[in-house]
Amino acid sequence: MTDGARIAYIGLGSNLNDPVAQILQALKSLQALPATSVVRHSRLYRNPPLGPQDQPDYVNAVAAVSTELDAVGLLSAVQSIEREQGRTRDGGRWGPRTLDLDILVYGDTQIDQAGLRVPHPGIAERPFVLVPLAEIAPELHVPGLGAVASLLRAVDRSSLVAIDDAGT
Repeated sequence: MTDGARIAYIGLGSNLNDPVAQILQALKSLQALPATSVVRHSRLYRNPPLGPQDQPDYVNAVAAVSTELDAVGLLSAVQSIEREQGRTRDGGRWGPRTLDLDILVYGDTQIDQAGLRVPHPGIAERPFVLVPLAEIAPELHVPGLGAVASLLRAVDRSSLVAIDDAGT
């Protein structure tokens, strides 16, 4: 536990087993975590896969959570949600998955340790992260990288399509 609540931003992605339902269930599971509540989440976006193109498109979103869990505890909790929703970690990168939950930002903290890097590596180059993040936190400063709005201007957003009005 931390000394108080922090705002963390969680990236959500899925391209298997009804991706929209996977994301919506993950949002409910995040809300149910101990000492954690979902403050806001973005709309859902459809986009081509980052890695091999011979897989279904992804559905992505970002959630802001207020949590008293420390970063390692939050990581453990989101990995548990992934497992509950059928995620298996086979060592492959950028492949198809039922659910991928990533801690994008954890307060104003920078973390670089085995198994946990925050801000998430690649955040500044990924429109499927930056677009939904800017939707819910346009003024956010990503530690060590700068303002979300500035980062967003540097990426091509043309492949993202909003697929619903799930934002709150």
